[in-house]
Amino acid sequence: MTDPIKITSLEAENVKRVRAVQLHPSATGLTIIGGNNNQGKTSLLDTIAWALGGDRFRPSMATREGSTIPPHIKVTLSNGLIVERRGKNSDLKVIDPSGSKAGQQLLNAFIEQLALDLPRFMQASDREKADTLLRIIGVGEQLAALERKEQEQYNERLAIGRIADQKAKYAKEQPYWPDAPDELISASDLIRQQQAILARNGENQSKRAMASLLEQQVSTLTARVDELHRQLQTAEDELTAKTADLATARKTAEQLVDESTEELERSIADIETINAKVRDNLNREKAEEDARAYQQQYDSLTAEIEQLREDKRALLDGAKLPMEGLGVADGALTYHGQKWDNMSGSEQLRVATAIVRCLKPQCGFVLLDKLEQMDLGTLREFGAWLESEGLQAIATRVSTGDECSIIIEDGYVQGEEQPLPDEPQSTWKAGAF
Repeated sequence: MTDPIKITSLEAENVKRVRAVQLHPSATGLTIIGGNNNQGKTSLLDTIAWALGGDRFRPSMATREGSTIPPHIKVTLSNGLIVERRGKNSDLKVIDPSGSKAGQQLLNAFIEQLALDLPRFMQASDREKADTLLRIIGVGEQLAALERKEQEQYNERLAIGRIADQKAKYAKEQPYWPDAPDELISASDLIRQQQAILARNGENQSKRAMASLLEQQVSTLTARVDELHRQLQTAEDELTAKTADLATARKTAEQLVDESTEELERSIADIETINAKVRDNLNREKAEEDARAYQQQYDSLTAEIEQLREDKRALLDGAKLPMEGLGVADGALTYHGQKWDNMSGSEQLRVATAIVRCLKPQCGFVLLDKLEQMDLGTLREFGAWLESEGLQAIATRVSTGDECSIIIEDGYVQGEEQPLPDEPQSTWKAGAF
């Protein structure tokens, strides 16, 4: 694989706020264009973007205000290409080391558009940032399938959970009667039991009547014995027999106990009340059973969702990421577990740079605006990371400190020889063109 292509030099005249600037950026790490506000720092980045990115990056007012000389841009790249725009229409000319000419199509083959317009990536939605990362590491379709499955399972679990909660709530609202029987009572069964008891009681009454009749007969026969002595033997025999029958009848009658139908009568009278309680208990048991069943479904879906999430983590863990700590969660880009809006400004820049760099590895540079959001310590760390990645970054910072590679002042590089007001810029010597 060939080395990533870097910018080796830039010459720019009369572009936006730039009057005349020459720049030789470091091959790796940070090249910081410093200066106060409205001096031409961002204009210099826009110049590079226009030169390399084509007319979609052309500023709406490309020519410096007050200048009669059209813009002139010349960018030399590490692969030997020279990119130049000049003349009234700022026509593009691309010359390779052999002297052959080419055009924008050649530049587009190795220059990443987002490297020229990093804010476009940084302002994209969470989903778009995540999709960009997944496209780089080549697991977008697999992860999307897992996420669709996870969302389906989540929605199903949510519905099941709501039903389980409703069932459990319904079960608790049902009345419960601990003293009610387990099964519904049949009125016909109770009536049959009552009739059987009444029949047995009727037989007892018949036996009592028979005992009374025998008592009367014994009394009559006893009288006849007194009166009819001649018939004594016969009467005594009959008396003995009848006396024995009487003794048996009395003994049986004394042992008989009438069964009460009071409880059955109460049951018959209260059957609807009792059955209502039984139904309440059955309804509650059914509701509790339903709640348990839905809870089991909910728990099962929870386990499946956790497995899907584990599969997603494994998929990302096995992929080669642009930088350690990057990931995707819930369809959004994350860095060390934090989504984009929770990252610091410096973290956002580092993440964006790493991802954009991987879109076209041949493009070895990126343009960064407004690095004043980084303190000096963070700036040094960022520069060291860029160097370790072999990446060139040309950046602006509202500062005139030692961290700046050059300082732009009123469209010029501070400290370089300036032309006289009426001297054409093309006749400059040292430090100019």
